[in-house]
Amino acid sequence: MAAAATGPLDEPVRASLLGPHAHLAQGRGDALRYEPDVAPFLAEPRCAAEWDDVAALVGPGGTTVVPAFGELTPVGLAWGRVLPGVQMIGDAVTGRPDPELVRLGDDDVPAMRDLVARTKPGPFGPRTHEMGTYLGVVDDGALVAMAGERLRPPGYTEISAVCTDAAYRGRGLAGRLMLAVAAGIRERGEVPMLHAAADNTNAIRLYEQLGFRLRARPDFVALTVPSDVPAGTPA
Repeated sequence: MAAAATGPLDEPVRASLLGPHAHLAQGRGDALRYEPDVAPFLAEPRCAAEWDDVAALVGPGGTTVVPAFGELTPVGLAWGRVLPGVQMIGDAVTGRPDPELVRLGDDDVPAMRDLVARTKPGPFGPRTHEMGTYLGVVDDGALVAMAGERLRPPGYTEISAVCTDAAYRGRGLAGRLMLAVAAGIRERGEVPMLHAAADNTNAIRLYEQLGFRLRARPDFVALTVPSDVPAGTPA
């Protein structure tokens, strides 16, 4: 396993699920994950023995995603896709409120998921919007861009689901949305942060222009539990 973590950003999923997102957590033993319709993320286990709890929690044939900030050695689980990523922190980002943006809620989920399906910013389930505030740009009744909050390790909030319909790109909507979300995060006394695919250079360039800086280079690892593992009961 990786060296011992030094703070909430080194274990952002675990820190979120033990803190502000405890109401969205499932657990078994020491294993923790988000409820599957909220997010696919699992807290990176701290020892080899914890993988038995992970397998029982996720269940036979189930899949999960682990953000790994060091060497990851899953015991008894099958490796899937490994996506190299970056973690960026916006300690210099103050944000900018934008009253023209629309706050999104339960009634907007179909439109949000449709936009995500077309733009592919990352996983977005039926209840992902419950993780925090989501803001959008609506034109002629259609949602054409959005961004919101995802992981919430204490003291920080992740900006996520930043996406714009192809016909509306080049208008600065992503930057406006991110700064507006960041403003709300700052109002709570927290620091904005984010994760992105390491090869998404255009997005990373935008984030740097907004004031985000590289903090770490985690891998996002998809894992599958073998079908012959007995099912467990989440806590």
